Amino acid sequence: MQNTTVLKKNKNMVTRKIADETILLPIYKTSKEINCIYTLNKPASIVWDMIDGKTTIGEIKDKVLNNGFDLIKDSAYRIKDKV
Repeated sequence: MQNTTVLKKNKNMVTRKIADETILLPIYKTSKEINCIYTLNKPASIVWDMIDGKTTIGEIKDKVLNNGFDLIKDSAYRIKDKV
């Protein structure tokens, strides 16, 4: 992905913040279909919060890296646009 790529969230994913954790839950028709829940770490939570259909990958990457997280810069490009 290019630094100018803009991402948007999957509309079939619900976000909940519980204490200091961000939890993603896929939307299903029945509770029996639920087979996974995603818990995001702090850098991933920052990324998720910034995905708004307006902010570029470059802006997201800079925000995460400028928050003092010890990340390899190239790993910030691995954000999937399906999430």
